[in-house]
Amino acid sequence: MAAVTFEDVSKIYPDGTRAVNDIDLEIEDGEFMVLVGPSGCGKSTALRMVAGLEEISEGVLRIGERVVNHVPPRDRDIAMVFQSYALYPHLSVYENIAFGLKLAKLPKDEIERRVQEAARILDLEAHLKRKPRALSGGQRQRVAMGRAIVRQPQAFLMDEPLSNLDAKLRVQMRAEIARLQNDLGTTTIYVTHDQVEAMTMGDRVAVMRKGELQQVASPQDLYDRPVNLFVGGFIGSPAMNVLEARLERDNGNLVAVAASQRITLEEACISSRPALRSYEGRDVILGIRPEDLEDAAIAGDGAQKSSLTGEVVLREALGSEIMVHFTTDARPAVTDEIQELAKDTGAVGDPMARDNGGATLVGRFGARSRVREGETTQIAVDTRALHFFDPETGLGIYDQTQATKGAAS
Repeated sequence: MAAVTFEDVSKIYPDGTRAVNDIDLEIEDGEFMVLVGPSGCGKSTALRMVAGLEEISEGVLRIGERVVNHVPPRDRDIAMVFQSYALYPHLSVYENIAFGLKLAKLPKDEIERRVQEAARILDLEAHLKRKPRALSGGQRQRVAMGRAIVRQPQAFLMDEPLSNLDAKLRVQMRAEIARLQNDLGTTTIYVTHDQVEAMTMGDRVAVMRKGELQQVASPQDLYDRPVNLFVGGFIGSPAMNVLEARLERDNGNLVAVAASQRITLEEACISSRPALRSYEGRDVILGIRPEDLEDAAIAGDGAQKSSLTGEVVLREALGSEIMVHFTTDARPAVTDEIQELAKDTGAVGDPMARDNGGATLVGRFGARSRVREGETTQIAVDTRALHFFDPETGLGIYDQTQATKGAAS
């Protein structure tokens, strides 16, 4: 096992395109690091540079203490798991798992020991004599994992290994991979486009955009304190609702005003984001996660003080919860980051925008809610969990330093 370190690493193609730009990242020995971001953000290119499949244009890449910029892939002591499984169809499961060990000319008894151990860990013991065509998608992916495990490498590199599986199997396999990595303790770099995979699997998550790192943090820190609007909009499912707003003082309270919608901020919200006080009388971008919205009729005391008024346009009952889409006269925030995120999901224009200039928001309501489509209803807002971003810089508003930067820009 070994740490993997990027020092100002860039990948520049002959036409001048910077696929990866000045990445500084240290992945600790035994850590499970997830690289996540929209299509074309450079995450797979970064992984391929670690594997030696892409040349490094600038900077230094280390595996352990060794600089590997010019070390051939076969000599880097890493094992890669691909999206396509890359199994040999004419070989049995046993032969597929043992293939790399045979090339390395390990003794037969050592090959046998390693393959049997990998098969036990991955629950493949009953399938060792089968060919890949006789296996399910999940079993094939476990064979690909087994081939990597027996190598006993310094690091595992995984490039969207679950993208070919159906939704139910993906949930099962990501739990298995996370458990396996925890048991083996091998340094792992995992690339995915799926932020749910990133949040549920990684010790830390590195969010990328246009070849650059945006934020590297634990999944919970990314969710609670996104460094900028892009990270806030990318992390979370359904995505964060983002509105144009202005902070005003009303009867001694700080209030976020979005058209006719007025949300009084509790002291807990302000104390965790002291820079908000410096934005009084200024425009901000207000972020509200769907799970921080609730039907005011079931939200309890104080719901009317901090609430939105909206017309329900779609009600999706999911059993344990209800996804409620509702329209308001508040204006959706439209920035480069928001448009990029919308494009990545296949949306045309701003998915929150209404024809009349208002916004359509999504709330994750409790199953007891009785809201109906076509009704105007009150939606309670948990102001302790609100997010605020500077409309010019896109940075999250937290401490006084950020507020000063925002005011100066």
